[in-house]
Amino acid sequence: MSDATPESLFKKYAEEGHRVFKDFSVTESHEMAMQFANSWNTIMTRAIDSPEEWFKSVSGFYHDQFRAWMNMFNPSAEPVVEHEPGDRRFAADEWSESPLHNYLKQSYLLSSRWLTGMISESTLDETSKAKCDFYTRQFIDAMSPSNFALTNPEVLRETLDSKGQNLVKGLENLMQDIDKGRISMTDENAFELGKNLATTPGSVVFENEMIQLIHFKPMTETVNERPVLIVPPCINKYYILDLSEHNSYVRYCLEQGNNVFIISWRNPDESLGDKTWDDYLDEGTIPAIDVVRKITKAKKINGVAWCIGGTLLATTMAVLAAKRKKPFATATFFTTLLDFSDPGELGVFIDESQVKQHEHKLAEGGVMPGKQLATTFTMLRANDLVWNYVVNNYMKGKTPPPFDILYWNGDSTNMTSAMYTWYLREMYLENKLAKPNAIELCGVPVDLGKIDCPIYCLSAIDDHIAPWKTTFISTELLKGDMQFVLAASGHVAGVINPASKNKRNFWANGELGKGADHWLETAENVPGSWWSHWDEWLKAQGGKEVSAENQYGDEKFPELEPAPGSFVLARAV
Repeated sequence: MSDATPESLFKKYAEEGHRVFKDFSVTESHEMAMQFANSWNTIMTRAIDSPEEWFKSVSGFYHDQFRAWMNMFNPSAEPVVEHEPGDRRFAADEWSESPLHNYLKQSYLLSSRWLTGMISESTLDETSKAKCDFYTRQFIDAMSPSNFALTNPEVLRETLDSKGQNLVKGLENLMQDIDKGRISMTDENAFELGKNLATTPGSVVFENEMIQLIHFKPMTETVNERPVLIVPPCINKYYILDLSEHNSYVRYCLEQGNNVFIISWRNPDESLGDKTWDDYLDEGTIPAIDVVRKITKAKKINGVAWCIGGTLLATTMAVLAAKRKKPFATATFFTTLLDFSDPGELGVFIDESQVKQHEHKLAEGGVMPGKQLATTFTMLRANDLVWNYVVNNYMKGKTPPPFDILYWNGDSTNMTSAMYTWYLREMYLENKLAKPNAIELCGVPVDLGKIDCPIYCLSAIDDHIAPWKTTFISTELLKGDMQFVLAASGHVAGVINPASKNKRNFWANGELGKGADHWLETAENVPGSWWSHWDEWLKAQGGKEVSAENQYGDEKFPELEPAPGSFVLARAV
């Protein structure tokens, strides 16, 4: 590879790039292309029907473009348009100081503004407008001059300094990522589960076809008599809550005097494709609850869950309540949707047409590949999670730095076809979970209003997967004493905010019952991590201190294998 000529190198780039985008178009982008084309066809047709408005829009656009062109010959001229202060694509000095690159930047930003403006001013209905805006921004992001080697000043500088070796190394990185089927967002060689991730001492004490239950070693002499059972998302691996020692939520819970258990979900293969939401309760959450109570002899336990894990926990609690069982003293939900009326940008992927496509495709069973799910979430932040790494890895030829959260993010898991299609239709598309007794699980109707234990509901203000104003609706659906807290940052960083670092901020103690906006207006802005706030809340809910046991499990549920267990090691293919 190091002996490659420039001609052969660029030919190889072209071949592999064509392969990547060909595969992407087949597996991911058919619906995007159709929605994009249909929406813009409608916009242009209606624009032509109003020629005066169309002429005014086009004239303004070309006037601004001409001004930007003329400014290239006048370095002291005020820019026609500026990029957002936090836009890292244009952080290099050349984007402002080089007349050519400054013009390329401004021309791109003007085009972007014109396209998005056309959508916002169009007569499309709000749903179509939102979809068109999303897919157009995907196109806009892809076409940024920062994404092309010949127009990115940092790449040009790197190429000159290294005599093209960055492109050679970049091609090697590209080939490796093609083999892996995903873009590398971190140095994956820097991490190993059980070595420097998921290292909190513990043991698997229960296992069935769907889960391993891990019991962690207590870190205090006494513990709350009510153990903590953590239900992580089944579409991600549990160790997001047990990353490195300095940012492990599991370790923090143990240090605060809790007896902690966590579910490690099986990464399903084709043989488990017929497993339903019922099965995730009957063979997942419910047996985990039973085992935790038997091992600890606890009458009540404290539940903690994240994202779809929270939806699983809530449906479990409602099912048990319908059967006159209430084993939870408290429940904590992190960034959890229970009402799906507004799923935010994820909604562009969920309509009757697209859900039917998934149902048809997965009718024979099997799994929804984790890599495909990961691509969907990645598209929501394409500049940060796609193009940033395309430039860094393939054009600059660099290896991204080690980052434990991004390693976890790339360690995707599958979903069973039966559960995935049911979840899309019953919850996202028809929002039945928010309606009392509209769905039946495990043989009983589900009513979230029967969940009446104290609730800690955490959301994140910049969450693009579970929008906080939608998660706020949970305060109206659940009947227990409610503590709603809003963390700074997004879906993951908002949750993983260690108390030891005490960064960022959160909002708490707003007035409930008058909507999300009123709650935020009346809430207190608190500096630092919400972890300590949650710990104070949990301790206030009661439970006496008892001596911590020195063993994992008990005679009936002995140690099966050390944490992190074997289930978490299985990678999606």
